[in-house]
Amino acid sequence: MRRNGPPDPAGDRHWSDSVRFAVGCALVFCAMAMLVDWDAGSLTPARALLWAALSNAMCAVLLPPRVSAGPGWLAVRTPWRRRMVRTDALVTVRQYDGASAHLVLRDIRGNRLELDPRVLTANPLIWHELDTGVRRSVERGTLRQGAEVLERLGRRIDDETAEAVLRLSGLS
Repeated sequence: MRRNGPPDPAGDRHWSDSVRFAVGCALVFCAMAMLVDWDAGSLTPARALLWAALSNAMCAVLLPPRVSAGPGWLAVRTPWRRRMVRTDALVTVRQYDGASAHLVLRDIRGNRLELDPRVLTANPLIWHELDTGVRRSVERGTLRQGAEVLERLGRRIDDETAEAVLRLSGLS
């Protein structure tokens, strides 16, 4: 039986798979580096420590940020810090395209976060929380720049979702 209270925040449902991939890559790198070094006869405790440190650095670089959302907020957590914005009090939304496309959201308190739009595409619950908050920002008049960016993103997410449903149902 579930207690009455605030709903659980929506989280990135692919995050744990990405973490496993990052850790796996780092472990394979560490094992291969030590194996090659051992085979060459040059593996020492200091070099083993170096390979382990490089593997940890590789894992930290590959770790994806953890995205979660709830009523009126969106948060992105990295290994080093947590950024959070009020989605119901957004001021600007910008999208940067290119090799590393990302959205930049800023709220009235000056909080800012960067987010990969693919996270929103892959997680409809996070997208729903963001979209609901953006609608409140528009109603309140705080969102001055970027509403069209989110409308385009919403249409793209809707199109991809409809296409996936048709493909799964065999109609496409």
